[in-house]
Amino acid sequence: MCIFCSIVKGEIPATRIYEDDTVLAILDISQVTKGHTLVIPKQHTENFMSCEPELMKHVMEVAQMLAKRIMERTHAEGMNVLSNIHEVAGQSVMHFHVHLIPRYSEQDACVIRFDKSDPQDLDAIGTLLK
Repeated sequence: MCIFCSIVKGEIPATRIYEDDTVLAILDISQVTKGHTLVIPKQHTENFMSCEPELMKHVMEVAQMLAKRIMERTHAEGMNVLSNIHEVAGQSVMHFHVHLIPRYSEQDACVIRFDKSDPQDLDAIGTLLK
């Protein structure tokens, strides 16, 4: 069984910071930074790409509301909002969730890095993706 579905059902304890009929927000057990929160739809859906549009809209509305609250109450300087899709991108629980990771400094425990890749043919990529 999915660990997030078990948390939603109350079978596994979690620190709940928000809940409504369709969404649950919990503190991530692995607090990358203070206040690291997961926003989870109660309905099982594997990832961002498989989430129904109306449910996605509500998840993101809750994520935005909580991001504002977390930043205000923790005095964070910034916030990373992300969702990983598939293992290669870091998804470890196959149940859609949005990470809210408050940022306090460039030296905190969260590291997101964008390295320069080999030169790309942007026109060809643009044509492919249109």
